[in-house]
Amino acid sequence: MSNTAIILSAGSGSRMGGSVPKQYLPLYDRPVIYYSLKAFEDCDAVDDAVLVVASEKDREDCFSDIIKKYGIKKVSDIILGGNERYESVWRGLSFIRQKPPEYVMIHDGARCLIDEATIMRTLFDAKSYGAAVASVPVKDTIKRVDEDGFSEETIDRSALRQMQTPQTFKFSLIYEAYEKLMKETKPPAVTDDAMVFELMSGGKVYLSDGDYDNIKLTTPTDMYVAEAILKKRVKL
Repeated sequence: MSNTAIILSAGSGSRMGGSVPKQYLPLYDRPVIYYSLKAFEDCDAVDDAVLVVASEKDREDCFSDIIKKYGIKKVSDIILGGNERYESVWRGLSFIRQKPPEYVMIHDGARCLIDEATIMRTLFDAKSYGAAVASVPVKDTIKRVDEDGFSEETIDRSALRQMQTPQTFKFSLIYEAYEKLMKETKPPAVTDDAMVFELMSGGKVYLSDGDYDNIKLTTPTDMYVAEAILKKRVKL
């Protein structure tokens, strides 16, 4: 069975501030996306066919300053992303359809603390259920608010999970779901691949166990947290 990963690296990371996209910011002396690429590089279950989706202005630097410099050998291609996340995923899926794998793992490059165990869990579960997403239980109390900003309801968090990546699918299933989405005159607002799969195919997504360390870097504070986690891993 062939397993391919799509690493999304085309976002601008506007909430991080600054002129450099967050996935290329230095973290513990290496670019953020390096750690995502290295995790899939070191995972034996991932074939030599990792696809990076990057913006046009970052494409060349991503290859020379990261992939080539740090000896990332599994990356087969770097293609241009779209304006929205779902468009970048669709471009990635369309590209690898030339030689389709059996399973595809879609991962946000800004989740640089992904580990092999989480990758393997989603892949194992996707082979059982067709679709599996890394996730963790919600820890905080969640409130629903009214239009005036007042607390309206406390949501039972025992049934809530926080989505992460990788989001892993049998390739034929997620490709068909995205193909249907792209044919929509006005595509619905989708926030992740699981949502695309659910809306377009009516299928169910299994929620695999993720890891609380597998945070998505969004704000400057997240960079400090990520550095602390990396330092902890080095000591271990």
